[in-house]
Amino acid sequence: MKIVKNTRLMERNQKLGRYLTLGALVVLGAGLYISFAYPEQVLLSFGALIVGFMVSQIGIYYGNRFGRSPRPDEVITTALKGLDDRYVLYHYMTAAAHLLVGPAGIWVFLPYSQGGKIIVDPKTKRIKQKGGNLYLKVFAQDSLGKPETEAKYAVEDMKKYFEKKLEGFTIPPINAAMIFYNPKVEIAAENSEIPALIPDKLKDFLRKAVKEKELPLSTIQTIQKALPLEE
Repeated sequence: MKIVKNTRLMERNQKLGRYLTLGALVVLGAGLYISFAYPEQVLLSFGALIVGFMVSQIGIYYGNRFGRSPRPDEVITTALKGLDDRYVLYHYMTAAAHLLVGPAGIWVFLPYSQGGKIIVDPKTKRIKQKGGNLYLKVFAQDSLGKPETEAKYAVEDMKKYFEKKLEGFTIPPINAAMIFYNPKVEIAAENSEIPALIPDKLKDFLRKAVKEKELPLSTIQTIQKALPLEE
């Protein structure tokens, strides 16, 4: 398997997350100082605390994706280790953050670090998280959000990307899968429209997809030629 990744973007975002986190601490510290030293400046101290919290959330966002190891790209790369050289894995090189093109088809991977139990809500039929750390959900952007919506947009963005790169070419179906890489996660979402997997199950899942319908080599090569070979 060939791996193509945008190391410059990853390094830049790692630094950005670090700088934003440090900046947020400075602003929060200033807000606390003002609240004690100048109690009459309520609006100023309150504003500094709000700004500091917002900046810290942005810093956490970048830190979770680019600063903390194992990073999502590392998790996916390790999970797919051993696939043959017909596969190419792209990290932050296309409209999708993590893209795989090979005999199993075109796959957009959406990594999630959430723990707890991942289920399908019986009423809404949507992916839902039960349990997990409440503190992380509130203060570390660890809530699951709306993975189905994220997957839909990721697939649509990738489709538009290919339409520009491969004008007149019949683009195969673009698939999406959710990868939950928290060691404490439990997957109970077999009925989900979007596959929900742990990293250890990803390679077997793709091999099963190949058996069901293998993408022709000529199609694979055409698609890969339209994608970047380096950052």
